[in-house]
Amino acid sequence: MLPDYDVIVVGGGHAGCEAAAAAANMGSTVLLITMDMTKFGQMSCNPAMGGIAKGQIVREIDALGGYSAIVTDKSMIQFRMLNRSKGPAMWSPRAQCDRVLFSVEWRNLLENTENLDLWQDQVVELIINDNKVGGIKTKLGIIFKSKTVILTNGTFINGLMHVGRARVEGGRAGESSSTGISEQLLQHGFEVGRMKTGTPARIDGRTIDFSKLQEQKGDEDGGQFSFLTYDKKPNNNKSCWITYTGPEVHEILETGFDDSPLYNGTIEGIGPRYCPSIEDKIVTFADKEKHQLFLEPEGHNTVEYYINGFSSSLPWEIQYKALRKIAGLENVKIFRPGYAIEYDYFPPTQLYHTLETKKISNLYFAGQINGTTGYEEAAAQGLMAGINATLKVAGKESFVLSRDQAYIGVLIDDLVTKGVDEPYRMFTSRAEYRILLRQDNADIRLTELSNRIGLAKDERLTMLISKIKSRDKLIKFIKTYSLDPEQINPYLIGLETSPIKQKKKLFELILRPQISINQIKFALPALNDEINKIGSRQEEVVEAAEVLLKYSGYIEREQQIAEKLKRLEHIKIPANFEYEKILSLSTEGRQKLKKQKPESIGQATRISGVSPSDISVLLVYMGR
Repeated sequence: MLPDYDVIVVGGGHAGCEAAAAAANMGSTVLLITMDMTKFGQMSCNPAMGGIAKGQIVREIDALGGYSAIVTDKSMIQFRMLNRSKGPAMWSPRAQCDRVLFSVEWRNLLENTENLDLWQDQVVELIINDNKVGGIKTKLGIIFKSKTVILTNGTFINGLMHVGRARVEGGRAGESSSTGISEQLLQHGFEVGRMKTGTPARIDGRTIDFSKLQEQKGDEDGGQFSFLTYDKKPNNNKSCWITYTGPEVHEILETGFDDSPLYNGTIEGIGPRYCPSIEDKIVTFADKEKHQLFLEPEGHNTVEYYINGFSSSLPWEIQYKALRKIAGLENVKIFRPGYAIEYDYFPPTQLYHTLETKKISNLYFAGQINGTTGYEEAAAQGLMAGINATLKVAGKESFVLSRDQAYIGVLIDDLVTKGVDEPYRMFTSRAEYRILLRQDNADIRLTELSNRIGLAKDERLTMLISKIKSRDKLIKFIKTYSLDPEQINPYLIGLETSPIKQKKKLFELILRPQISINQIKFALPALNDEINKIGSRQEEVVEAAEVLLKYSGYIEREQQIAEKLKRLEHIKIPANFEYEKILSLSTEGRQKLKKQKPESIGQATRISGVSPSDISVLLVYMGR
C-alpha cells in the first residue's frame, strides 16, 4: 500500500531539491519525483553558482537552512568575490563547480534526509477535486496521494530543442520532455506561455591552446558560500580563461542566421535579455568588432569546457567553423553543439506570495515554471514553496519575506506582482534596499526567522548569536580605543593618508577609505590581540564589523526609508474587493487591480499601470 504524503515535489532540479529538503527537514513526509535520479540539481547550463545578486540569494538560502551553498562549497573548483572595488552592497560571491560532483553531493544530502522518499518516473497528471490538488499520476499509471504538490518542472514541460533546422523533443540534452500538465492546467483556467533559452557548445580542453588565452584565477584567499563551512576553505585551484570573437567569426555566424531558430522566428517564445545568443549579440551590437568569451572548466577530472558567451542555435557546422576562428580554439573539437530550447511556463501573477496558485489550492509552482532563469532563482523559490507547503499542511501562518528582508523577497514579489515578459533574472538594481541586503549579513537577517518556523537548526542560531557578540565586542573596542599621533602617524604616512594632530579614536581612522581593520591591526598590537580572541571566524566577524562601522549612516537611512514604506504593506485589501465599482480609479488601474488582486496597498503600488492617484483612492476606501 502506497503511503499518503504531506508534500509531493515534481522535478529534481535546483527548485525541486530545495523544496523537498526544506519540507522534509521541517517534518513533512515528502516524495520527490524526478525523471532521472542521477541528475539531482543538474547544472544544465554553465557550471557555476552565484554572481551579481545571485550570490546574495545563495547566501540567503543557506541562512534559511537550505542546501545550495553547502553543495556549492563541497563541489567548488574556483571562488571569486565580484565587485570588491565597489561598496559592500555590490559584493557578490561566485563559484565554479564540478558539474558531476554537484549532482552527487545533492543526491547524498537528499538520500540522508529523514522523511524524504525518492521516485524515478514522469508525472503526467495532477489529481484535482473541487479546485484542490490531492496528488499526482505518473506515466507508469501510479497514483500518489498528498496534501500539497509543488511543481518544479524547469524547461521540461512540452520542451522542444533546436540545433539549426533540427528539432528534438526534450527538456535537456539527452532527456525527454514532459507532457500532460500544461494541457490539464489550461482546462482549469491557467494562463500558459512559451519561453526560450539557449546554451553553448561544450568543447574538448585537450584541443585548446591556453597559451593564447588570458588566465582568470580565483581569489588568492579563496572563500565559501555557506556560513557553516567557515572553518574549511573549499577548493580554489582551477582557472577560467578569456578569449574573444572577431570579425571573421561574426561573418561565419551570419551565414547561418536564416537557419537559427533563436533568430529567425522559428521559436516564438521570449528569450532572456541578459543572456542573449551570440546571434543576437552580433545583431544588437553591430558596431562591436569582438565579444568576450569565458572558457569555464566543467570539473576536477574532466577536459570538458563551457564557452560562456557563445549560446547558439545555429547549425552545428556553422558553430564548429566559427569556433575554430577564435584565438586559442583554432584546432578545437566539440563534445556537443549549442542548442536552443523552448518550453511552457505559467505567468507568476497567478500565484500568491507563498507561491501557491490562486486557482488550485495546495498547488505550488517554483523555478522556471514561473518564468525565471538561473539556478539560484529556482533554488530560492523551491525553498520558499517547500516551507509554505509544510506550514499550510500544519495549519500554521505562511512565511513570506519582504523586499527589505531578502533578495528572495524581491524576487518573489516581482514575480507575483509585476509578472514577467521575459525570463526573470535577479540583479542588485532590482532591490531598493541593497545596503540592507548584503551577502555578508544574510544570516543576521534570516536565520532567526527560519529557526522560528523549524527549518534553520538550533546550532545555526547558536553560531549566529556567537558571531553577533564577537562583532559587537570588536566594534565597541574600535569605538573606545584611543590613538596617539606618535603611535600611528608613521603608519598613516606609509598608507598616504593624512597624519593626525591629536588623540583620536580608532573608529575615526577606520572610517577612512584607505584604511581597513586588517591593515591597521599590524600597527596596533592591542587590536590584533582583540581580533585573535575571536577564534575561527575572524575573517567573517572582522568584515561584518567593518561594514557596520564604515556604512552605518547609509544603513540607518535605508532602514528608515524601508520602515516608512513597509506601513503600506500592513494595509490589507480584502480578497473580494470590488474595484469595478470604484469609478474614481483610472480605467487601467481598475483593470490591473481586478486582474492581479493585490493583497496589500504596498503590493498595489508596485503593479505597472496603477498610478499614485489610484493608490490615494484605495487608501480612502481602506479608511486611511
